[in-house]
Amino acid sequence: MYSLLLAIIYVAFVSLGLPDSLVGAGWPVMHEDLGVPVAFAGLLTMIIAGGTILSSLASERLTRRFGAGVVTAVSVGLTAAALVGFSVSGSFWLLCLWAVPYGLGAGAVDAALNNYVALHYAARHMNWLHSFWGVGASISPFIMSYAITSGLGWSSAYQIVGITQAVLTVALVVSLPLWGKVHPVRPAYAGGAGGAGGPDRAREAHEAEHEPSAAGAHVPLAQALRIPGVTLVLAAFFAYCALESTSILWASTYLVTDRGVTPATAAAFGSLFLLGITGGRFLAGFFADRVGDKHLIRGGFVTVGVGVLMIAVPVGTDVLALAGLVVAGLGSAPVYPAIIHSTPVNFGRRSSQAIIGIQMAAAYTGSTLAPPLFGALSTWAGTWVFPLFLAVLVVLGLVMSERLNRLVARRAAAPVQRR
Repeated sequence: MYSLLLAIIYVAFVSLGLPDSLVGAGWPVMHEDLGVPVAFAGLLTMIIAGGTILSSLASERLTRRFGAGVVTAVSVGLTAAALVGFSVSGSFWLLCLWAVPYGLGAGAVDAALNNYVALHYAARHMNWLHSFWGVGASISPFIMSYAITSGLGWSSAYQIVGITQAVLTVALVVSLPLWGKVHPVRPAYAGGAGGAGGPDRAREAHEAEHEPSAAGAHVPLAQALRIPGVTLVLAAFFAYCALESTSILWASTYLVTDRGVTPATAAAFGSLFLLGITGGRFLAGFFADRVGDKHLIRGGFVTVGVGVLMIAVPVGTDVLALAGLVVAGLGSAPVYPAIIHSTPVNFGRRSSQAIIGIQMAAAYTGSTLAPPLFGALSTWAGTWVFPLFLAVLVVLGLVMSERLNRLVARRAAAPVQRR
């Protein structure tokens, strides 16, 4: 049962990534067919992001009431319906209408699946699962390219992915009896081997003292935000996702306009940033359990910082900047999975669903706001500020995560000291 459900979850993570790149890949053709300006893509993605943030915040209540399996199945089904709706939409306003369930389904399933994996599976699976998300996000542009070049049209790409999501929905519904039979793991302290505050008794004492007394009790948003350390992890997660989305959107432009790289080379290395994240998460899975989440987050931010420094150094060759982009991608790889996986340990198992839902909302907020913010900044100051913008986000993420580490270590050690 453990392995069968895990295989289904792996497929679900591929499915999670599939819709994420479709709008961007197909929009150059879509906006012409729909007769709307190119800039209208921003409206569409804002609607999707808004729905995703709302459903992320509601995921804790939904998951406690219906269970992670039901929420995942319904959310994937909702996304499937939205994708099919996209495929039959002949006007922009219909796309905006279908964008609402598109976003609502994505946020709820993301939060529910991430929390379930954090509670029930080891750190290596969290990294590998997010690597599989990257596989899905990388496949969908090829689906869109095939649909357009073969004469099927952009709508066929949405139809193909929508049918794929519908098949997965059926598999998830069939698998529902398995979701309650996989026992939660007892995660090690997020610092990994040798981390301070590692005894299980310290963590259990903290959970008994700080968590709601009734199993399955709802944790309101205001209560979750008051838990010590939550604002720190939200700031770190916001910073990381802002960094990632800004790099994906603006790295190629910076390389062309400020470093003199040819557009073709810049585009290739821009894709290598994403491939670095996907490949890095796959590699991180082999040592995640031994290294620990805390060290993965710290090492990831530091590595991204090294990559940003390589991008910024004003040398006569563009090789260093191109290599720095790849290094930044590899450094980014373990941060997102490790932050998610450490949540039950840092804040308690009963509060983890609420906090992961808020983390997802913070993630999507960062991903949505940071790229246009940099666009406005670069219009005023120039794209040369790109590495400086990334450096600020790296420092913010690293400082907030280190402050959280110290807080968790003190909190975990306190019950032991009182004995």
